[in-house]
Amino acid sequence: MAESKFIKERVMKALERVRPYLQSDGGDIELIEVADDMSVKVKLTGACHGCPYSMQTLKAGVEQAIMKEVPEIKRVISV
Repeated sequence: MAESKFIKERVMKALERVRPYLQSDGGDIELIEVADDMSVKVKLTGACHGCPYSMQTLKAGVEQAIMKEVPEIKRVISV
């Protein structure tokens, strides 16, 4: 349990690093869950929700930032 809390804290730290870029475009991101299978579920909000580039942002920006900070994470999913 302590390990999963530590991973969640590291994921939050990575999200805090990408959040200013999303906010500069009128969007934001919410952490929904760090699942047992080491996948991260996030929700893009504001201008990012429904944007044609949201999947590119998720994969090229958010996923890379999280996986760099927390190599244990296998994938990032938008919900």
